[in-house]
Parts: sequence; structure tokens; C-alpha cells
Amino acid sequence: MGAFDDVLAANAAYATTFVDDGRPGQAAAGLAVITCMDSRIDPLAMLGLKKGDAKIIRNAGGRVTEDVLRTMVLATHLLGVKRVLVVEHTECKMASATDEQVHETIQESSGIDTRSLEFHTMDDQLATLARDVQKVRSSPYLPTGIEVGGFLYDVRTGSLREVL
Repeated sequence: MGAFDDVLAANAAYATTFVDDGRPGQAAAGLAVITCMDSRIDPLAMLGLKKGDAKIIRNAGGRVTEDVLRTMVLATHLLGVKRVLVVEHTECKMASATDEQVHETIQESSGIDTRSLEFHTMDDQLATLARDVQKVRSSPYLPTGIEVGGFLYDVRTGSLREVL
């Protein structure tokens, strides 16, 4: 059995009932969501959205990195995004460890030296969220006046709280 047989079988079943609804690649709700890759987060469901409504950008910690800003430039100028939610969440691993601790853990478990990587951990999650929101707001490549908000999602209750 191959490593991906389960997902290929699931996709084969999905494809049998798939109907192309002709939806364009635009964000129908004019929304982008920058959030963590944590599998407990279902961005569309938590916001009451459906497929095609928003551009979802995910990484460890939901951080606004250079690549996220590059993606936001495309999303705002080419794909209909007018509003941006930067969403952190409770119980985030990136908010409970330092980069050095992550490097040590990986070194101990695998023998791999990852010190050339920056993991963008957060010692103060809300202060980091404020800085990340500001990075989006102040990017010279994004449209002036784009609406950007900072939010905290509770993985235990499903509640989203605006904090910035």
C-alpha cells in the first residue's frame, strides 16, 4: 500500500460527484484570511463562508511573512480581496515555545540541525498579532485603506474575538 492511497481513494470518491460550478478564482466575499495551519481550524466554517468566498493563507502560527505579503499583493490586486483577517488561535505551539526550543526538539528527535531556519515563534502572541496586522496595513504594495483586523480564535469554543 502506498503512502497516499487513502487520500487518492477519497479523492476518487469526491471526483465522482464533483460538479464544476464555473466559479471564478476571485474572492467572492472580498476576504482574505491569514491563519495558522493548525488542523483544528476550519477557516470557512468558523466565518460562515463557503468555497470561493475567501483566500485562505496558512502557515505555522498564522504569521505575516514576506511570502504572505507577496501572496496578499496578488490577492488584493488580482483576486478581489478588500478585507484581511489575521487570525491567531489559542493553544498555538508557536506561542508556547521559542525558536531555540523548536530547534533543540527537532535536533533531539531527528538529528537534523534546523538553526538556519526561522520558525517565527511568539513570546507575546497579542503583541506579535499587532505587529503582523501592522505589516499588512503598512505594506507599500497593498491598496491604501485596505481593511485589516487582528483576531483570536478559541480552539475549544469555536469563538472568534476581534482584538485589533
